[in-house]
Amino acid sequence: MARAPRVVVGLDPGLANVGLGAVRQVGQEAFFLGTSLIRSSSKERTGKRLERIFTGTHAFLEAHQPEALALEGQYFHRQHELSFKVGQAVGVCLLAAQQLEIEVFEYGPMQVKQALVGSGRADKAQVAFMVRGLLRLKGAPESHHVSDALALALTHLSTLRFEGQG
Repeated sequence: MARAPRVVVGLDPGLANVGLGAVRQVGQEAFFLGTSLIRSSSKERTGKRLERIFTGTHAFLEAHQPEALALEGQYFHRQHELSFKVGQAVGVCLLAAQQLEIEVFEYGPMQVKQALVGSGRADKAQVAFMVRGLLRLKGAPESHHVSDALALALTHLSTLRFEGQG
């Protein structure tokens, strides 16, 4: 019995830039659906920046209606201020997913590298190359944030296949 297509959105969180990427899995293949890059300026009040991130994330999720949101787990051991700011952005993204009843999964950078390149020590260029190849993209995504978001979505699909759910 054929499995219904899956839609997954990957999200690379940040306060200045949030990358979003949607992919659809049909059988064992992944297909590119779309991306978005939400930018905010450090000259804006934090509340306004978070509102922009929430609104953009909610709209993207609503447009693509994914069954899952895959986001990057952030671990800043010595950068507490950066960790706090990224945490605020993650919080509003999680709220957008919750409002739309989308299940959230978290992957660390090494998991993404391992899933796409086969080595947890791969660099960003290798991951971006695999994203372009797996999704048959003609060119590079508009930013590394978008590329990372697509990589997260592909990692989630790869994890489902590995666990026998995809």
